[in-house]
Amino acid sequence: MMTYYILIGGIALVSWLVSSQLKSKFKKYSKVHLRNGMSGAEIAQKMLDDHGIRDVKVISTPGMLTDHYNPKNKTVNLSEGVYSQRNAAAAAVAAHECGHAVQHAQAYEWLTMRSKLVPVVSVTSGMSTWIVFGGIMLMAATGVAGGIGFYIAVAGLIMMGLATVFSFITLPVEYDASRRALVWLKQKNMVSQEEYAGSEDALKWAARTYLVAALGALASLIYWAFQVFGGRD
Repeated sequence: MMTYYILIGGIALVSWLVSSQLKSKFKKYSKVHLRNGMSGAEIAQKMLDDHGIRDVKVISTPGMLTDHYNPKNKTVNLSEGVYSQRNAAAAAVAAHECGHAVQHAQAYEWLTMRSKLVPVVSVTSGMSTWIVFGGIMLMAATGVAGGIGFYIAVAGLIMMGLATVFSFITLPVEYDASRRALVWLKQKNMVSQEEYAGSEDALKWAARTYLVAALGALASLIYWAFQVFGGRD
């Protein structure tokens, strides 16, 4: 178990460092005011309009960095620090979330795959580690390598595997949304060169949070797989 705690601790540290850097970048680029004077909400609405998307609403949501696109009710949810602000960070986030709306409208395959996994992962991800651990404990208690404990642990690994797949499917979804956002910002001359650089840097660090999460999920899956299958030897 010590190896697991070290692994999880290392991942948590890297995640914290990336998250802290992301917050620092957004704070920095929140001071780069847009020359066009548009708010995050206005930028989001214009990007939707430019892509011919008329059935998606732009709304404000409480919190910091709580921005997201909801494909169920077709809403672009912008945090309070993005919805009304007029800076490079707000422009980047607003355009990024609209990038997801564009993906949805164009049936982007990775987003479709991700959406199909959401109901399953939302139920199984929180319990998978406990199921694997419980199966291993049962294997140890009964001394039977291929008994019911083993199959319980494997079931937990499958659940954990689905969450890991979900994390990696999220990567192309997020990177593509950022790409769409930056292309639109540049092609429509929505930002100056300095503002564009800030938007690009902010989105780059936002994407890294998803990368760290995916690698963490994979590392955890591999560790527990070794514990389960190694326990049969």
